[in-house]
Amino acid sequence: MPKTLLLIEPGSRTILSPPQLQQSCHKLYRAATSSEAQHHIHIADAVVLHVPHAQLIDWQTTITSMRRLPTYWLCSEDVALKQSDWGYAPDGVLFPSMTVSELKLALQWGLRTFQQRKHWAEEREQLLMRLEERKWIDQAKAVLCEVKGITEAEAYDFLRKQAMNERKRIGDIAASIVKVYQLIHG
Repeated sequence: MPKTLLLIEPGSRTILSPPQLQQSCHKLYRAATSSEAQHHIHIADAVVLHVPHAQLIDWQTTITSMRRLPTYWLCSEDVALKQSDWGYAPDGVLFPSMTVSELKLALQWGLRTFQQRKHWAEEREQLLMRLEERKWIDQAKAVLCEVKGITEAEAYDFLRKQAMNERKRIGDIAASIVKVYQLIHG
């Protein structure tokens, strides 16, 4: 569960009593502007956005540009709940009517959601890197087959051995070969 919360409340929108939210964490900081949020963002474990639905995406973008943290929306508007596509992905939704135990559970659930999303994003980045590397390897094999007159298997073995000899990744070796070939024949 997040220990330090940063509550973003532009203007005076206090609907959830401070003791109720305060009891759900060890430390609660408040911010009304993005510069105030910037001041506290480095020590916060999570952010609670108590903003109108119309400002939610802007605030979430602002907070994400400062630091990636679990982000919750304190929803005090009935209209927003009726919309099927909110256009953003909060890690949790909090309501003014929640008890302290319900808030703690919602904060824990949101933290879990954030961690899963972070893990999926990292995994996605790794897969995209491997896909890009695979493209370079395939192109380099084609170049080696053409230039050296060898089979694809032999070209792959050549790339692997070259990567070991130079203590580099096979994708880096493949990219170098393709770029030199394009420079010479391009």
